Formats: sequence, C-alpha cells, structure tokens
Amino acid sequence: MIQLLNKSKHGYKLLCVTLLLLLFLILIVSINAGFIKIPLSQVWSAFFGNDIGNQRLILFNFRLPRIVLAILIGAGIAVSGAIMQSISRNELADPGILGINAGASFSVVLYMFIFHGSSFLTGIMSIFLMPFTALLGAFIAAALIYGFSRKRGKVTPIRLILVGIGINAAFASSTMALQMKMEPQDFMKTLTWISGSIWGTNWSFVISTLLWLILLIPIAVYKSRFLDILSFGDEVSIGLGVSIEKERLKLLLIGVALAGACVSVGGGITFLGLIAPHISRALIGPNHKKVLPLSALLGSLILLGADTVGRIVMSPTEMPVGILVSILGAPYFIYLLMRTK
Repeated sequence: MIQLLNKSKHGYKLLCVTLLLLLFLILIVSINAGFIKIPLSQVWSAFFGNDIGNQRLILFNFRLPRIVLAILIGAGIAVSGAIMQSISRNELADPGILGINAGASFSVVLYMFIFHGSSFLTGIMSIFLMPFTALLGAFIAAALIYGFSRKRGKVTPIRLILVGIGINAAFASSTMALQMKMEPQDFMKTLTWISGSIWGTNWSFVISTLLWLILLIPIAVYKSRFLDILSFGDEVSIGLGVSIEKERLKLLLIGVALAGACVSVGGGITFLGLIAPHISRALIGPNHKKVLPLSALLGSLILLGADTVGRIVMSPTEMPVGILVSILGAPYFIYLLMRTK
C-alpha cells in the first residue's frame, strides 16, 4: 500500500482527501463532545435556523473556537517537528522533546509570576503578548541547545537530543519552581496549561494563531527543497552550492517560531511533532514538499482526535490533550530510541 502511494501520481492527492474526510468526521463528533449534548439536527438549526436554548452560544463561543485551535495547533507543531528532524538529521527531534516547548512555557509562566496573576492567560493583551512571550522563550531554548550541541564546529544528532533533553529538564524544573510560589488558583491554571490544554476558546486566539501559521507554513513549504538537500548530509549540500549553516538557521527559526506560537495557546504538547512527520514519510517518502502538508494534516487529525477523546472519556471533566498525545507518543519514542544507532 505504501509503495503504491509513493509511485502513484494520484496517491498523494487521494491520501490528502482521505485525511480531510477523517478530519471532518472527527470535527462532527467533537462538536457534540462535552457535558451538554447537542443533536446533529439542532446543530444544523443553530447554524442556519432557529436557536434552541443556548446552543448557538455553546457552539460559536466555546466548541468551534476550540476545534479550530486544535486543528491549527496540530498542524503547526507537526510542521515544526518535520523541520527539526530534517535540519538535525535526527529522527528523534521534536519541539517538546528538545526543550523548545519547555522554554516557551517557562517564558510565559515567568511573565505571569512577575505580573502576579493568571489574567495573562485570559486578558485581551494576551492575544498579542502571548505568542511573542512564548517565542522569546522558545528562541532562548533553541540558542542554548544549538550552542551546547556544537563540538568542534559540528552538531551530531545524538548530542543534539541529549542536550535537548537536559535543557528540557532545566526549563521544566525552573517552571515548577515558579509555580510553587504562585497562588493556588494560578498554580492549577498554569499546571493544566503546561500539561497541554487547549484553553483559548476565543476567536481572537484563533485569528492570532492562524496569522502565524499563514505566514510561516507557506515559507516552510517554499524552502522544502533545502530540507531535501540537507537530508543528504553537509558534504553533498556544500557540493550542490547550498550555504548549509545559513539555510539551516533560517529553517530552525521557522520551526521554533511555529512551536512557540502553538505553545502560547496550546501549552506543552509533546511527541506530536515526532509522530506526524514519521507517519508522513512512511506513507509518501522523503519529499518534503509533500511531507510538510501531509504532516500538517496528520497533526491536526491526531490532536483534534485526542482532544475529542479527552472530553468524552472524562466527561463532565476533561483530560488535557497533551497527556493523551504523550500516552500515544512515548512508546513510539522509546521504539525509535532503541532503533537508533
């Protein structure tokens, strides 16, 4: 089946259409996932006809923004993971594992700690400040990882992953230390957010996140040819006339920016950037012009599915989506780690 998808001219399009249909089906299920059940017939009425009770309010103010955010965050993190795996030539690379997400989370929690309160998570200014605050932490983490990973002018894949795990632990423990000094209410809110919770049920956050993805993902796809070249190794890339350090830095900035923007509204979601690109390459091969869009679709599908399951199995409460994704991703990470030479 995989070989058929790789060879067929229409296999990639068919796969994308299939994933879009699956995403639409999960979207329909997700609309009705929660404590208050809304029959499909009434959903249609809330959209186009007479509103029954507060169903239009529930759909448009709470469930639909959350669904769209899950789709956007899943796409952004998956593309970020695909970029990081390619530029590092490390199949274990993921913004959550490497510490990029932890750096972004620390930056946000530090801001909250300095200004005393979790209003940063809900205030109108957070719509504009949240992504930039998270991006600052993400870039600091990326700079530390890249700097400590270099040895004699080179960055080896295993050194990158080990340094990333160390940076991740350092930022995570620092974040916990800040949380311990917060008020109990603020502590619980930040703890849930860091676990990976799509809390920004607000169309303003949807627009903010969408703007980042509209800007960054097309640039990543445009530069996909450099990801293909870098996958052959530094010597081949230099022989083809590519300035590898310059292009690697540009692509790293795109990947880190995507991760930071998604963390700012989705919290620390780990392993999604690991799983989606691996599945994409297994299905259609190493061509990044196809891998990146397919990874985005798979990331959206996985995250929306996990968020929907988390709201159903724990109803009337819910399980943070980051926990469910980690349950799926941790065994796969261990498998890849054992397979890596």
